[in-house]
Amino acid sequence: MRSIFLTVFLSLMSILPSQAQPHIIFLGDSITEAGVNPGGYVTLVADSLQKFEADIEVTGAGISGNKVPDLLARLDEDVLVHNPTHVVVYIGINDVWHHFEFDHVTGTDPDTFETGLGELMDRIEESGASVLLCTPSVIGENTESDAEVNLRLVEYAQLIRRVAQAKDVHLCDLRASFEAYLIAENPDQVYDGILTTDGVHLNAAGNRFVADFMLKEIQSVLGL
Repeated sequence: MRSIFLTVFLSLMSILPSQAQPHIIFLGDSITEAGVNPGGYVTLVADSLQKFEADIEVTGAGISGNKVPDLLARLDEDVLVHNPTHVVVYIGINDVWHHFEFDHVTGTDPDTFETGLGELMDRIEESGASVLLCTPSVIGENTESDAEVNLRLVEYAQLIRRVAQAKDVHLCDLRASFEAYLIAENPDQVYDGILTTDGVHLNAAGNRFVADFMLKEIQSVLGL
């Protein structure tokens, strides 16, 4: 009787789909593109995840200058074709920044940004992958600045929070973490040099900060 039960059990197990090994893709702009370099936040996350027994694949899919419409345009080719289990979406800087200081590009208006981000969430989840949606970090490290670009970024961060809630996806509030850290560590309210090289792109400390933040979020989602 025991051998018959074992045979039936093994037969059932053979026809059940095996659980896919986690494959995390980081989707974003130049911050994520640089994140795959040695010392970059994507590389640091991948290195840290190797400490766990699970076989976790990590891929960077960042392209400089990208905004939400760009992510939508290349989602199939650069992300979904690779069958990820999780997609970390870190976008929004250029959607705001390109409204300012740039003659050859333009930012993304709020309605297009929010609608496009919602569509991005839907398409990723329809593929079977889970989303970790990040608020944008900073444009200038004085997060209390009343400069228009900073106020606009605050607005877009709130739009992202709203999309995350509406679509019921995991929110990674990176902006809030940057704000808390910089309030404490930037008493002179300098524009750059603490976590960034230029107020936007991450320096070594910034890459480590973002990597530590992302790692905690990924551990929470994967139950590590």
